[in-house]
Amino acid sequence: ALSQVETCRTNPTVGLLWKIAVGLGVPFQDLLGQPRTGISVLRRGEAQVLRSLDGKLESRPLTPAGTSSLVEIYELRLAARATHTSEPHAAGTHEFLVVLSGSLKLHVEGETLELLAGDSVSFPADRSHAYENNGSSEARYHNVILYER
Repeated sequence: ALSQVETCRTNPTVGLLWKIAVGLGVPFQDLLGQPRTGISVLRRGEAQVLRSLDGKLESRPLTPAGTSSLVEIYELRLAARATHTSEPHAAGTHEFLVVLSGSLKLHVEGETLELLAGDSVSFPADRSHAYENNGSSEARYHNVILYER
C-alpha cells in the first residue's frame, strides 16, 4: 500500500494515512507536507481535505503541515447518520474534540459519550475509537491531536 501511495498509483484514505503515520512513528501532518520554519500560513483553499473511504468523513487541517510535531488541529465533518471508526494512534496520543454543530456519539473502547454543540471531550486516542453522528444533518467538530514526545 505504501508503495502505491509513493508512486501515485492510488489515493490514500484517511485510515491508510493514519496507519502509515503510526507505523513510521510520525505525526499525521508530517505525511502531508514539509516542515517549515518561521511564520506559516495555511489558506482555507490550499488545505488538503482528506476523506474516508466511504466519503462520509472529511478532515481538513487547520494548521500548516510540519509546524509542530506535538499538536495538530483539524476540522472534521461527519455526514448525517454516519459512523467513522479510527484505528488506535501511537502510544500516548490524546485527542480533544469540540462539537461545533450537530451532535457526536463518541465510542472509546466500550465507553460511549453523547455530546452536543458547544460540548468538548478529551480522550486517549491510542485506543480504538469511533465518531458517530446520529443526527439528520452533517455535524462539524474541531479535533486537536496531542502527541506525547
